[in-house]
Amino acid sequence: MRTAHDPLPSNADFPVGAFAGWKTSVPPLQFARRRAPLPVQRLNAPAPVRVRLLAIALLPLLLLTSFGAPPNVVIFLVDDMGIMDTSVPFLTDESGHPKRYPLNDYYRTPNMERLAARGIRFNNFCAMSVCSPTRVSLLTGQNAARHRTTNWINPDQNNAGPQGPPEWNWRGLRPGQTTLPGLLRAAGYRTIHVGKGHFGPRDAAGADPLNLGFECNVGGASFGAPGSYYARENFGHGGKRARSAVPHLEKYHGTDVFLTEALTREAKVLVSEAVQDGKPFFLHFAHYAVHAPFESDPRFAAHYSESGKPPAAQAFATLIAGMDQSLGDLLDHLDALGVAQNTLVFFLGDNGTDAPLGHEHAVACAAPLRGRKGSHYEGGMRVPFIAAWARPRANHPQQRRLPIAAGALQPQLATVMDLFPTILAVAGAKAPRDHLVDGARLDRLLTGRRDRRHPGTFLMHYPHAPHRSDYWTSHRDGDWKVVYHYFPSAASEGLHYQLFHLAADPFEQDNLATARPAELRRRMKGLVAELERLQAVYPVDRSGAPVKPKLP
Repeated sequence: MRTAHDPLPSNADFPVGAFAGWKTSVPPLQFARRRAPLPVQRLNAPAPVRVRLLAIALLPLLLLTSFGAPPNVVIFLVDDMGIMDTSVPFLTDESGHPKRYPLNDYYRTPNMERLAARGIRFNNFCAMSVCSPTRVSLLTGQNAARHRTTNWINPDQNNAGPQGPPEWNWRGLRPGQTTLPGLLRAAGYRTIHVGKGHFGPRDAAGADPLNLGFECNVGGASFGAPGSYYARENFGHGGKRARSAVPHLEKYHGTDVFLTEALTREAKVLVSEAVQDGKPFFLHFAHYAVHAPFESDPRFAAHYSESGKPPAAQAFATLIAGMDQSLGDLLDHLDALGVAQNTLVFFLGDNGTDAPLGHEHAVACAAPLRGRKGSHYEGGMRVPFIAAWARPRANHPQQRRLPIAAGALQPQLATVMDLFPTILAVAGAKAPRDHLVDGARLDRLLTGRRDRRHPGTFLMHYPHAPHRSDYWTSHRDGDWKVVYHYFPSAASEGLHYQLFHLAADPFEQDNLATARPAELRRRMKGLVAELERLQAVYPVDRSGAPVKPKLP
């Protein structure tokens, strides 16, 4: 694995490779339709080589005596959930203490509160502003400008936009690419995908998570929104939204089970199987919630019926509540299986909020942040992020090696790409040396300390239209954020440039592009350099020629 950033901090001492290749001796599994076949392994080398190979194979087992069983890893990924869609306060006051805002009092997420109390939450954690780019970045550790899946993937047609780059990666992930589940599976993990995939279009092999390193798949397909959340509508099967019907859940059809609950039940079964088989597991639990259609989860509708919010906003809130119930059910299940102390949970959203509460460029949907999913403001890119051991215990071998601060808040900027190298290190796995990684390990930040060597930058590149904001690139560097609009419009105030100082103006009300010309030029140089480093593709003019950012 190659990284574009500085070497790891000296305290990031998790022994990478400690469990690489670790396997348990279990009978061969009988795979259902949703499972991918295990890779075939052969030992047909000469006798001396076989002896060396056997010694190498036994080394991880010997290391288990000192380090304990490899930790299980859960990515709990929520679709379209922004940083304000929760009762957990992520934003802070001027003293750096968590501050509650009205939306924190509207939503009810007691299990997120429970997880946050057990671990650390980040209030400057960034994802791409739309879903497929984030999902590919999670699995590769690369910025979307590098892997070039820079827009959500329309399952049936190339959606570059009228002036979008022809070379963008509409096909998404492909079999054979380096992916997080593929690397973890090679290291002995049971790799489980439950929920939304959206990794490739309908006719692409990458649309099926089983082709991307996952051993099990329930619900993952080419589309990004469910046909229906209701089992009585067969999750879309046979209805007007049949092309986005959630697969592998036929046993629930015609019942009153909500989609979020059905996926939770399936995740629990697959985790139980991995534990029973003596396998460490990687669970990529990617809920369709809280993506539209905003269909009310009847289990929680009464909580919001007197809120005074519009029906769609109430339904959105019930989707949040159902997701939170799923989180709680999973944590309880890990406890019941006796593996919670050895399971690391990463909770996050895939892009900013899509709450139906107001205009996409206003302070409304993510108030007090400005913007919404797909926009160039912070409400479109800031997501909730919590990291915790499912059951903290200070003297647990794995928790001693990766101690996570409990009940803490980390203000330093981090990004969705950082999970790839962090999880590989925790699992003792390695990526190929020629695989470029834009993320950096979170080890020191998870302890609650500042990491001066961790990159304090985030590039969001969206050379497409139409969406909430069209044809733009933003670059955060510390407290500064610059946005370049390739084709100025009303959404950009008719300007190419917007410049915000987020420490002084966290809600992006004061465009400093005109008042601070030297600072604007400096920040634009950083944006341009980052695009070039990542070998980004650009929107095109009417003749088809690439349009690159211009320095002021």
